[in-house]
Amino acid sequence: MSYVIGVDLGTSAVKLLLVNKQGEVVQEVSKEYPLIQEKTGYSEQKPEDWVQQTLAGLHELVEQFDGNPAEIEGLSFSGQMHGLVLLDENQDVLRNAILWNDTRTTAQCKEIYDKVGKDKFINITKNLALEGFTLPKLLWVKENEPDLFAKASTFVLPKDYVRYRLTGTIHMDYSDAAGTSLLDVADKSWSKEICDDLGLDVSLCPPLVDSHENVGTITSEIVAATGLTSDTNVFAGGADNACGAIGSGILSEGKTFASIGTSGVVLSYEPSGDKDYQGKVHYFNHGEQDAYYAMGVTLAAGHSLNWFKKTFAQELSFDELLTGIGDVPAGANGLLFTPYIAGERTPHDDSQIRGSFVGMDSSHTLKDFARAVLEGITFSLNESIAIFRENGKQIDTIYSIGGGAKNADWLQMQADIFNANIVKQKSEQGPGMGAAMLAAYGSGWFSSLKECADMILEDAETYQPIPENVEKYQRLFTLYKQVYQQTTSLNDGLMEFRN
Repeated sequence: MSYVIGVDLGTSAVKLLLVNKQGEVVQEVSKEYPLIQEKTGYSEQKPEDWVQQTLAGLHELVEQFDGNPAEIEGLSFSGQMHGLVLLDENQDVLRNAILWNDTRTTAQCKEIYDKVGKDKFINITKNLALEGFTLPKLLWVKENEPDLFAKASTFVLPKDYVRYRLTGTIHMDYSDAAGTSLLDVADKSWSKEICDDLGLDVSLCPPLVDSHENVGTITSEIVAATGLTSDTNVFAGGADNACGAIGSGILSEGKTFASIGTSGVVLSYEPSGDKDYQGKVHYFNHGEQDAYYAMGVTLAAGHSLNWFKKTFAQELSFDELLTGIGDVPAGANGLLFTPYIAGERTPHDDSQIRGSFVGMDSSHTLKDFARAVLEGITFSLNESIAIFRENGKQIDTIYSIGGGAKNADWLQMQADIFNANIVKQKSEQGPGMGAAMLAAYGSGWFSSLKECADMILEDAETYQPIPENVEKYQRLFTLYKQVYQQTTSLNDGLMEFRN
């Protein structure tokens, strides 16, 4: 029997899957690491924490494996996007990594537009200049920590650094590079033009590879630390959303998924790099070679539910909190929630907006609030689906992954709000499975990622929209979109009172 490992380097933990040729997850390990938030808007991690927890996870996986470690042919990665890891000439880390959900770089985003030009920037990168992306972080370090920046030889993204520590080689795949704001997405090359406009040396950018490309084998040090063999091949891997697309079978025109984790994502396959969404949604290179995807993001999806539970129902489990929400009618008895507790990405690109409960009265119960939170998260995701449809995409089936796929009432809610069939897959491993599939394809098990998906992935349940709920939610969605416009000035006025 042959096996591969999918390593999913997330924001709160690294998750490792041992997968056989039938696509079965035979072992699973998760290792957490801390988040560092020293100031409002700051979000950092220590790259060494990723490395040590990944090694600990690999060691545990191998130690618990009944077979011969030589049967584990390869491993690949899925990784949190956009995080800046600066390395010196010896490939040593210069500072904590600045993560995707760090919002300190508003001034640098403006600087990008001022020096490059907004239209030109969007034409090259297919995306807006956003606080979460990597380029503004580079500029922030250059401007605020110039002595440190002067020592920088290259930068990588989170999973790329862990992979470097396993192999000793530096690379970045196209799907993750697309989220740096330095890649010419259609041309699949670093943009020297953007670098020149911003006074950056393009040599800072690492070599580019395809996600399925073999970038080496693990070092003797890693062999000793994990119990894997020296013949274990390492494949480049991809951005978490690109790997989530692979792991959900989003590998042909029209296929779409909705992923609800800490953040929320709606992602739809694009066969070419020439679609023009004018920056309204993200447009990135796929983990599949020479393919692309469009994507909208809700910054606080599962994070909103976690916040609500921690703040108002800490003593309850998530199952207890959500028990009975199906008995609450669509619309949560007139209670509306906007999940802007960490700002919002799509379609507003607003790091300062904050969330709201609208319509509260003394009759509302905890279940009404819980349902309103789920509906608000789903309404936010629906704003991205609306943009896709306005640009000619036909979306009638959506694969649901992440936390939003674990509750039947929430799955039905998605069907009703998205007005589409919602499919839950039998094995819902998302990015980790996508990473394993890249290793399987790279190892020659399959002739294409599509063949791999056809062999491995299987649908379990389908939720169909209920017409009367669809009609009600369409009216509520109109109200939901008004809340942003009507609370923007209120939130601006409240800024001076925030710590």
